[in-house]
Amino acid sequence: MADTLKKGSRVTGGERDRLAAELRRKYDSGASIRTLADSTGRSYGFVHRILTESGATLRGRGGATRGRARQAQQHQPPQSPEQPVQPPVAP
Repeated sequence: MADTLKKGSRVTGGERDRLAAELRRKYDSGASIRTLADSTGRSYGFVHRILTESGATLRGRGGATRGRARQAQQHQPPQSPEQPVQPPVAP
């Protein structure tokens, strides 16, 4: 059904409910929002909104985030340089 939607057409009522159920089933089976958007010819935002409306629990983006990366750097011991750094000599 999702493949027969015309791009940009309004999806309402029972058709929207059926689309939401289909997208949620595929998302819960592991499909990404971007994959679902590509397969339906809809935008990422549209699919995200439909999934949210249907009560789906959205997954995190995955990978390291900036906050986690910064925290990991702060908790690592400082690395010693290969050669000791010599202080500058005053003239």
